[in-house]
Amino acid sequence: MTKAEKVEFVLSKLEELYPEVPIPLDHKDPYTLLIAVLLSAQCTDARVNKVTPSLFTVADNPYDMARLSVADIADIIRPCGLTPMKSKGIHRLSEIIIEEHNGQVPQSFTALEALPAVGHKTASVVMSQAFGFPAFPVDTHIHRMLYRWGLSNGKSVEQTEKDAKRLFPKELWNKLHLQIIYYAREYSPARGWNLYNDVITATIGRKSVIREASKNPSPVKNRRSGA
Repeated sequence: MTKAEKVEFVLSKLEELYPEVPIPLDHKDPYTLLIAVLLSAQCTDARVNKVTPSLFTVADNPYDMARLSVADIADIIRPCGLTPMKSKGIHRLSEIIIEEHNGQVPQSFTALEALPAVGHKTASVVMSQAFGFPAFPVDTHIHRMLYRWGLSNGKSVEQTEKDAKRLFPKELWNKLHLQIIYYAREYSPARGWNLYNDVITATIGRKSVIREASKNPSPVKNRRSGA
């Protein structure tokens, strides 16, 4: 297959499997999404979704959050890990949103990435999922998949993002990055992965990846098909 044919296969298969892709992190507006994405750093979405109800019950907007102490925030978010950095970041970014943005989450990469504890990936998620701006947030799942599929060299998430934006149509980015995440979690995880389930990698994958995966011949039955 040519690279263009690989891209078409990926798009077709993902649309078949995931025609609808709900945002994995529970939120109700741009601010709660920003906080949830920040908490998801080195933490699972499932754990974040267990923690945020307690946090958002006491503070679901920058004004209430800024009135909490850093210690109060830390006590609630501790299960998400990286507690000192995240609690200080959440408190200070809430103050900045009030002081510099009239209490509203800014709608630009530059302003978002200037907030404490907010990196490019977090800003990309907020821009795409809260504001509908074309972006391609690259997390560990997308980084892994584009390498396994031979669509990026895997050297850095920055390079993976550049390759994804170059290969996939811009109008599909916001939905596609979620489709890839869902696929990676269900069919192509980092651990416990079996090529038998992973039809995209098995069809278009990097030869070295397929060769390594084939060393484990025992099939794992597909959860979706029930086969």
